[in-house]
Amino acid sequence: MNPHLEHSSSPRQMAFSFWHNRGLINQLVRREVIGRYRGSMLGVAWSFFNPMLMLLVYTFVFSVVFKSRWGQSDNESQASFAVLLFVGMIVHGLFAEVANRAPMLIFANVNYVKRVVFPLEILPLVAIGSALFHASVSLLVLLLAQVVFAHELHWTIVLFPLVVMPLVLATMGAAWFLASIGVYVRDIGQTIGIVTTVMMFLAPVFYPLSSLSPRYQALLQINPLTFIIESGRQVLLFGQSPNWYGWTLYLAISMLVAWGGFWWFQKTRKGFADVV
Repeated sequence: MNPHLEHSSSPRQMAFSFWHNRGLINQLVRREVIGRYRGSMLGVAWSFFNPMLMLLVYTFVFSVVFKSRWGQSDNESQASFAVLLFVGMIVHGLFAEVANRAPMLIFANVNYVKRVVFPLEILPLVAIGSALFHASVSLLVLLLAQVVFAHELHWTIVLFPLVVMPLVLATMGAAWFLASIGVYVRDIGQTIGIVTTVMMFLAPVFYPLSSLSPRYQALLQINPLTFIIESGRQVLLFGQSPNWYGWTLYLAISMLVAWGGFWWFQKTRKGFADVV
């Protein structure tokens, strides 16, 4: 296959590529997850112990050292702040893991670009699959903590996959764009780490959105993480349904972002072989 050929960039091709290569994507995700812990004594079990350790650290620092309170009720437990914070960290971590890796995805897989007939467009999907695995493990830790600290689980937790779906689509589009632009502009790999850190502090990760004035609440809503974090807390911890109107709007925008990123990737990939 000539790497300089034009590639289809239609939404139909985007869906077809995912479905046609689903087996390969699954294999590469499994290989990446297992490979990350290869050689360690506990292996993949580290993916469970890492978020558990972080939750314990959050609980100690924010409930014991800083004695922080979220302000949901007067009977708020000492550990509830850490659990609420952890929801934000899971959502941010899902996005940041993919975004930080995306600019170097092509350089990390040069052999696929030059020597092998390979669907390069699935590389960002593999990164997302790996991030979803680790987010799922962190979610399991969160639910266990909710049982231990609050002694309850709300039925609305089943809505969480729906809540994060728009973010996954938007992250997919961002990953395609960053993977492509990272080939031509090396500095993007350094810049995106700063951007994801700023996005964490400009989202309600460490504080409730309601604690801000309406003016700043509106500004924070521009951050794509804000709606997902707030909705995630509603369904996971408070037993409330998300704002479905906002979710539908977010989903529509995310689908456009996903297709836009795919379109850009397909239009620019013909120059990858010359650059790498």
